[in-house]
Amino acid sequence: MKKYQFINKNLIRVKSRGRLIAFAIFACIVGFWLIAFLGSKGILDLAILLNPCGMKQRYGLPCPTCGFTTVAIVFIQGRILQAFYIQPAGAILYTVSIISGFLALFTAVFGVYFRFLDRFFRQVHVKYIILALVVIVVAGWAVTLSRALAAGR
Repeated sequence: MKKYQFINKNLIRVKSRGRLIAFAIFACIVGFWLIAFLGSKGILDLAILLNPCGMKQRYGLPCPTCGFTTVAIVFIQGRILQAFYIQPAGAILYTVSIISGFLALFTAVFGVYFRFLDRFFRQVHVKYIILALVVIVVAGWAVTLSRALAAGR
């Protein structure tokens, strides 16, 4: 039995298990953004959950994910360019999360996903995706660290 069925040259039909996985991914992404939204409105105090930063307390330097929460709140407020300025890695990852959430919702609702995604995940191994994420975070940290050192913090 085939894992999936081609509908046309661009779409692949997924089985019910794939739709459930897509819905779970969508629900996790929406849950994250709901927490960020509640934090941006002051309903939920994110500082209680995420402070204090141990690296900043111990070494006086920002950690690799320093600014991710701020970027999420700025994203919610619609200031996308400012989010890229604050923490480029966070802004890139949050942009990818929004795109992933849309694609997961599309798959969960319609039971199909795009064939280019299948080709992408076959050709690019997961280890390379993880490596790319690490490089993005390290590059964003370098920007944040250079700003902190330039400011004399």
